[in-house]
Amino acid sequence: MDGPQPVLQNPLVLLFQTVRTQTEALIDGLSDADATVQSMDDASPAKWHLAHTTWFFETMVLAPHASGYRVFDPAFDFLFNSYYETLGARLARPRRGMLSRPSLAAILDYRRHVTDAVIALLVGGAPKAVADLIELGCQHEQQHQELLLTDILHLFAQNPLASCFREPDPAPTKAAAPPAVRFIPFNGGITRIGHAGQGFAFDCEGPDHEVLIESFRLADRLVTNAEWLAFIADGGYRDPLLWLSDGWAAVKEGGWTAPLYWQERDGEFQTMTLHGRQPVEPAAPVTHVSYFEADAFATWAGKRLPTEAEWEHAARPLPIAGNFAGSERLTPLPATPGEGLRQMFGDVWEWTRSAYLPYPRFRPAAGAVGEYNGKFMSGQFVLRGGSCATPEGHVRATYRNFFPPHARWQFSGLRLAEDI
Repeated sequence: MDGPQPVLQNPLVLLFQTVRTQTEALIDGLSDADATVQSMDDASPAKWHLAHTTWFFETMVLAPHASGYRVFDPAFDFLFNSYYETLGARLARPRRGMLSRPSLAAILDYRRHVTDAVIALLVGGAPKAVADLIELGCQHEQQHQELLLTDILHLFAQNPLASCFREPDPAPTKAAAPPAVRFIPFNGGITRIGHAGQGFAFDCEGPDHEVLIESFRLADRLVTNAEWLAFIADGGYRDPLLWLSDGWAAVKEGGWTAPLYWQERDGEFQTMTLHGRQPVEPAAPVTHVSYFEADAFATWAGKRLPTEAEWEHAARPLPIAGNFAGSERLTPLPATPGEGLRQMFGDVWEWTRSAYLPYPRFRPAAGAVGEYNGKFMSGQFVLRGGSCATPEGHVRATYRNFFPPHARWQFSGLRLAEDI
């Protein structure tokens, strides 16, 4: 029923306030300059993330649904639209770092203006359709919280000072080597994947549908830095027989010899993290590798990447618990001892071998929000499970992240699979 939702019975106000506060906490300690600079075309300044997530609520929720709402600044429609063609012209993505104005302080004023208006709308009793848009906006902002962290890391990595974004808490300690990887068998057959029932999900997570999978085995933990070091030492980045054609072209063009942010100094590898430059931890999961690198490693190991259907089939019975951003570690952690699948959620996004395509019967939503996911179902690969930069409670077993196969600046790693 599309009627008003009683605020006291609706946790949406708390969710909205929590998400908005969490986003602003991420910029604590950043200068206006830190928040303005854009380190590459695929990244965005922290200031832009703050403004764009606010523009989403203003444009999708307040302007059409809040009677008497006063738009903060009409120019922001051009500055902070991301890719919504139906909503008009916008600043080209590679030029977002040119926005020295509005200042960070002005963006925070914009956020307060919109936050107050959304809360007033909810308190006044928002119809379910509007409440659903606000929930979508909260989930959208959580995605940008992760992007904000990954983009800050990329930005700080370009500076020779290798500055620390957050002090590690607790301080890192040398981890014991994880046990040898074990492969857990799963029987083939018809299984259902995709979101169904109650609870939020993005449109690309459904409809739920049947798929046929062959019997397979899935590694009980993520691939580690120590295993990746063996791949490097064995000439993994020099052997074209391990690589897809486009991947080998990316290796040569980019001069790839190790994961992004790795540097070899005096015979040892260091890596840039949100805690500054750190020695590579051998027991921790490898991260900041592309799909091309993940696929080449799997070929070198005599294995393969799992499909997204295999991954979801294995993950569905498991609790959604792991090393997320809420732990404040902000770096992947070694696997803890135990039986069964570990690290399925958190630590690093796991590349699958599945292209990001629509599920059977998928239909994008009507209007501008229909541009959210469906328009990107070309040239991308699916990642599953979330990372150490993903907000707590944001992912599900059905959650489909997606990036182009050359992307490396996200917290992306891999888990191996094999056929039976």
